[in-house]
Amino acid sequence: METTFASSQSTASSESTNLFVSIELSRAKWLVTSLSPGSSKISRHGVAGGDAAGLLQLLTDLRVKAERHIGMEVKIVTIQEIGFDGFWIHRVLAANSIESHVVESASIAVPRRRRRAKTDAIDGELLLRTLMAFKRGEPRICAMVVVPSPEDEDRRRLSRERKTLVRERIEHINRIKGIMACQGISDFEPMRANARQRLAELRTGDGRPIPERMKAEIGRELDRLALLRSQIAEVEAERNALLSAGTKAELGTEAEERETDSPGAQLMKLRGIGPEFAMVLWQEGLYRRFANRRQLAAYAGLAPSPWQSGDVNREQGISKSGNARLRTTMIEAA
Repeated sequence: METTFASSQSTASSESTNLFVSIELSRAKWLVTSLSPGSSKISRHGVAGGDAAGLLQLLTDLRVKAERHIGMEVKIVTIQEIGFDGFWIHRVLAANSIESHVVESASIAVPRRRRRAKTDAIDGELLLRTLMAFKRGEPRICAMVVVPSPEDEDRRRLSRERKTLVRERIEHINRIKGIMACQGISDFEPMRANARQRLAELRTGDGRPIPERMKAEIGRELDRLALLRSQIAEVEAERNALLSAGTKAELGTEAEERETDSPGAQLMKLRGIGPEFAMVLWQEGLYRRFANRRQLAAYAGLAPSPWQSGDVNREQGISKSGNARLRTTMIEAA
């Protein structure tokens, strides 16, 4: 009993010096909702969207006011949802010695009424309550995002850009084939080296030469297709160079360094794993540590989602609530 009481006293003491702040982000305006230590009144303040200096100044003013009120040092703890703004605001706060948390919005419990009220003020207060429960140590109150380093975030752009370029390449190929199909032509392959030569020789299904405007449109599509192919090759070359680059590893008590293969290069030693799979698995999953396989499955959206109530007990399949790129690659690799 004495140990439990001491622990609760310590928790209460730490909470009493925390200034809890939630930040509702939008392009036009940021809504800052705060609760000062020793107070039960929630205050709200507005900051222009993108004004990081104004946000820091507001937080400093709130902290000075709270310290003046309770007569002791106050620590600022903030929370924001992951979204359009990414992680740059979190990094600004962390660089100014402010404890910042980024939460996955879908993990926050909300009322399940058919029509629930939703405003920035309500969302800001809900974020504030979630942050306070998280700091109290309540289990599974929400899912905080593990913020990647700027270097990890930049490296993963290679695989994501390649996926976007490949999708655009498929769209151009399908558009060309669709135009050809309207004229009764089904054997034209835009990816072949002799595509332009064949374009000049093709005849429609009723024996006519390809109309001039159609030929010009397909020529412009081939130009865009050639640009995409060169950009894909450039991205893949950069990806392969990154995979082949070694990393420094410390060995022994004397912190000796030696060159080792990157995690992506080590993955490529497995049968069936190529450069793209290795890059996605490395940059989307293995850039951070997981305590066990269940955490990795939950992060990839491969965790089971049971439905159990009374005598009803069935499985709904995988949750699909995590990193879609990692999940797709892991399923294809399997």
